[in-house]
Amino acid sequence: MRHILFVCTGNTCRSPMAAAILKHRNIDGVEVKSAGIFAANGGDASAHAKQVLKDNKLSYQHRSQMLTGAEVDWADLIITMTDAHKRSIQQQYPQAAEKVFTLKEYSGEATNLDVTDPYGGDLEQYEKTFHELERLIDQMIEKITAEP
Repeated sequence: MRHILFVCTGNTCRSPMAAAILKHRNIDGVEVKSAGIFAANGGDASAHAKQVLKDNKLSYQHRSQMLTGAEVDWADLIITMTDAHKRSIQQQYPQAAEKVFTLKEYSGEATNLDVTDPYGGDLEQYEKTFHELERLIDQMIEKITAEP
């Protein structure tokens, strides 16, 4: 079983959408979670994130959670939404440095390693971020399914 953890700031927008997208792909041997570096435990996903998931026919039950050592230890691969998230995790959990990547980095994109944060934006901004995540996760899937 491969454990993949998506991490963003508040665990209400990008990382829950990313987790929902990857879970919906139903890849054998992959388990997915999400967390936030500055998340409040037990919060709901943002209204626009939930709407975008619903509009794209993805069901996902979500409660926000703060990133802890337990999640870091659980994960085989930690995928962050920004380079700042990546650096923060590597500083706080140096033992995990080798398994932390930005989504764009892991997906093979070399420029601007940050996924756009739709927080506070309108539904259209969330939709754009969702489609960016979908494209990057499909690229990521190609990589993880090719690995032994």
